[in-house]
Amino acid sequence: MPTMPERIPSDDDNAALIGRLDADIVALTFVDNAGITRVKSVPMRQIAQAARSGIGVSPCFETFSFDDLMTTGKYLGGPDGDLRLVPDLSMLTELACQPGWAWAPADKYTQDGTPFVACQRRFAARQAEAARQAGLRLSMSFETEWAVGQDGTTDFVPAVHGPAYGMVRLGQVADYARELVAVLDRQGILVDQFHPEYSPGQLELSVQPSDPVGAADDAVLVRHTIRQISLQYGWRALLAPCLEPGGTGSGAHLHFSVHDDGGPLLAGGDGPYGMRPAGEAFLAGVLRELPALVAVGAGNPASFLRLVPSRWAGVWQCWGRETREAALRFVTGVRGTEESAANAEVKCFDATGNPYLIVGSVIAAGLAGVAEGLRLPAEITGDPVTFDAEQLMISGVRRLPTKPAEAADRLADSAILVEAMGLELHDALLTVRKAEAERYRDTSPEELAALTRWRF
Repeated sequence: MPTMPERIPSDDDNAALIGRLDADIVALTFVDNAGITRVKSVPMRQIAQAARSGIGVSPCFETFSFDDLMTTGKYLGGPDGDLRLVPDLSMLTELACQPGWAWAPADKYTQDGTPFVACQRRFAARQAEAARQAGLRLSMSFETEWAVGQDGTTDFVPAVHGPAYGMVRLGQVADYARELVAVLDRQGILVDQFHPEYSPGQLELSVQPSDPVGAADDAVLVRHTIRQISLQYGWRALLAPCLEPGGTGSGAHLHFSVHDDGGPLLAGGDGPYGMRPAGEAFLAGVLRELPALVAVGAGNPASFLRLVPSRWAGVWQCWGRETREAALRFVTGVRGTEESAANAEVKCFDATGNPYLIVGSVIAAGLAGVAEGLRLPAEITGDPVTFDAEQLMISGVRRLPTKPAEAADRLADSAILVEAMGLELHDALLTVRKAEAERYRDTSPEELAALTRWRF
């Protein structure tokens, strides 16, 4: 069998990696196209062998929907065949949130040892490499919003109370938050901020940026850690986009910055708010592709219960400095910190999106903008829901897709994402999003929220 990873660790490397961990069993994860983190596990004594030849997993997961129902696309799906999950031992992490366990993200290979064409993690790595080939380096991180609910019920009953962003609520989660931050630190993820959020029982944390694949890996591990620590406190963590219909939901905003050999591209230039030309072009490419990106990062039917105006969910295809109703928010940082702080935030994403597909797709969109030398339109201020027809026409501001089928259509139309993902991965994602849209076309908001409440 041909060697699978581009570099197999030596026996000495493996011994050093494994010997430093106090764990008996390793969870190997991948995220499917519906945004569900799937897992297979091996005893620690077998992890080196797993890194050489992988462990088997059915390719049927490529077209699983969030409800675990299978469908079939043009290229993938069905009961036939097998893939190999190969753990990335450079990311092997002892789970302080789950004693006796370790974790590693996995890449997918075929049985003959070649990279699987529709591996989502490798797609993210390919796009990061494409950026490097273009002379660009990206730093990325996901914000995580979630709500803590009482265990023992399928409904959402907030486990804590108090005003949004309030010290009252923080006091109720003080020990929980302290332990969560400490556990993430022991697992190699450094938290930048933690605070109570807007909705009942809702919390948020942000972590330090990483390379694109590392940022997606971090998102997987952060979410698992939140779920585990919540259980230890007798709570359940709700990461789905809709807590309750009619209320503000939970997002998973992506922050990113772009650099070249000359330094940051979003500061130090003569463009809008100091952007350099390539930085502006990158953002313009992301802005142009936002309707298709919704299907990647927020295409679940329940996502559209969150994607409504005037809730800071980013439902408008526009940009602005610190404009929280715009899907693309530009952050300069305070005066004097622009070179280290300037970044962009995509606000329309949530935890139903596969983080590897999100980072890879955003990079692909941005690189297309750079290749074409795109420029940003005029920024907006305020809430576009208050704009009259003339203001909307002049500004060019449009609503992003309002239904899952519409978002799937925009994904189908995206030549940029077809080329970046490849036919097989693009079709598998599209197959999943179309199947979910059709299956739940007439489902009530209350039922949609219940169906997705504890799935992510």
